[in-house]
Amino acid sequence: MHAMSDPAALAGMLPFDSIGLYEQPKPRFIFKMPRVVPDQKAKFESDDLFKRLSRESEVRYTGYRDRPPEERQMRFTSGCREGHTEIAFTATGTNLQLVFDHSPYNNRGCDFQKETGKAHIVSRFIMNGVCVRWRGWIDLERLDGAGCLELDEERAAIEDAALRDQIERYNQRLRDFEDKQRAYREHGEELRAHSQVHAQRCHQARQPPHPGHPAHPHAAHPVHIKPHSQGALIS
Repeated sequence: MHAMSDPAALAGMLPFDSIGLYEQPKPRFIFKMPRVVPDQKAKFESDDLFKRLSRESEVRYTGYRDRPPEERQMRFTSGCREGHTEIAFTATGTNLQLVFDHSPYNNRGCDFQKETGKAHIVSRFIMNGVCVRWRGWIDLERLDGAGCLELDEERAAIEDAALRDQIERYNQRLRDFEDKQRAYREHGEELRAHSQVHAQRCHQARQPPHPGHPAHPHAAHPVHIKPHSQGALIS
């Protein structure tokens, strides 16, 4: 564990942003990475990798390469009965981890009865944002065979609908947040305007009279004093 004074440890830490008393928390939207691309069919038909893998070509079982052939054959058969196996396209070197449904009552994933000495496998998965289906066979003795990728249109339609629903829910959350933010700003502006008017009124009420104006509310009337009349001097 790195010490807190270690610069390397501090460099890997994320900054911590504290939230003030009157500060609104920042929105946290968790948008899951889409499982598929918007146009799966176009990518499947135009991507170079899908073009190569969509042509039927040689494949090999790649599990337990360091074990004897007899044990590898047993491991392959056992894995198929459990619903999984590992293969690779010989021409391109592309490795695939195949998972499928296999049970005594369901041979849609792996069928040992279709052809003697071979395991016919169908595995559905998403590769590079495209719903695909690997279809092929493996020889139970040589542990090689042939297969190719196909566009799984049924699964693609389901994933497309889920993607549109996910995007719509995310956009709705954004709209709801923007509406709340707008209402919060309008309410804040009303409170600030009310506070300014109240502050102005309080300031005017506390303001003292101007020095040039008389303190008495009524105007002062001038007082006229008549001079005393001087009497005649008697000699």
